[in-house]
Amino acid sequence: MIFTRFCGAFAFAATLAMPTFAEITRPECIAPANPGGGFDLTCRIAQTGLEPQLGTAMEVSFMPGGIGAVAYSLFNTTRTDDGSAIVAFSTGSLLNIATGKYGEFDENDVRWLATAGADFGAVIVRADSPYQNLGELMAEFAADPASVVVGAGGSVGSQDWMKAALLLRGAGGDPRAMRYVAFDGGGDAIAALLGGSIGVYTGDMGEMTPHLEAGTMRVLASMSAERLDGIFADIPTAAEQGFDVEWTIMRGFYMGGSVSDEDYNAWVDAFEAAYATPEFAAVQTEKGLLPLNIAGDDLTAAINENMALLRTIATEAGLIN
Repeated sequence: MIFTRFCGAFAFAATLAMPTFAEITRPECIAPANPGGGFDLTCRIAQTGLEPQLGTAMEVSFMPGGIGAVAYSLFNTTRTDDGSAIVAFSTGSLLNIATGKYGEFDENDVRWLATAGADFGAVIVRADSPYQNLGELMAEFAADPASVVVGAGGSVGSQDWMKAALLLRGAGGDPRAMRYVAFDGGGDAIAALLGGSIGVYTGDMGEMTPHLEAGTMRVLASMSAERLDGIFADIPTAAEQGFDVEWTIMRGFYMGGSVSDEDYNAWVDAFEAAYATPEFAAVQTEKGLLPLNIAGDDLTAAINENMALLRTIATEAGLIN
């Protein structure tokens, strides 16, 4: 069994002073997928949480393609020095880098900026699904992997595929026999689940807040170490139900590799100032994330450490040699 516990690798950082930082003009957050998924959620946290520091509204733009690959390429080619734009990423983006899905570019080609918070994997079905708990789903899934259509944002080997594969392997099934439908982001996968095209979505807890409130979906399990609070308090973990699999997701932002130190540090200062406020913590809670507040050089060091871990996981899963 492979266990993925990323949160321990990160320091929880907050600054108590309100620093003075350079003006950021026309701020933009790129969500590298269609609306409605985890990247959209990540940008909304920056849009709302940084408004007091930026003093102006942040635009959110969508750039679907390759679960972040198109945006990663753009910010390594034509927008490498764009000091006004930040791009959302997640642990899944790092896994895609580790497995070569972002082409020639690796983790050293961008400037890692700041985190938005920590999210967790989730096993999600429609509200009217016949599966009432994870055990019922996994019993059928393990007996006949082809009988359950799983869908998520990302192709085979992506973060969302990995969640399903780890669960299936933990139940004694063969991930290679799984019927998996790839979508270009969580928003598309959620639409497919609600439309009945797939039966299970291996997504993220943070995406579920509006859908749980609307009663359209049911979360069978959270892939967190312990139960979460708030509207998630009644959702059992996978481990509680006999499947010792965890998947913690870091959500955050990067900038082009040629962005000036002045522009980069202005954004770092803005995030660190926001981290010190109760308003930013409230936005994280509202979006279903736990505090994971780290920026600048500390984030870069954490990324480098976790890239080594992700490459090990990808090798054990047979995704890379």
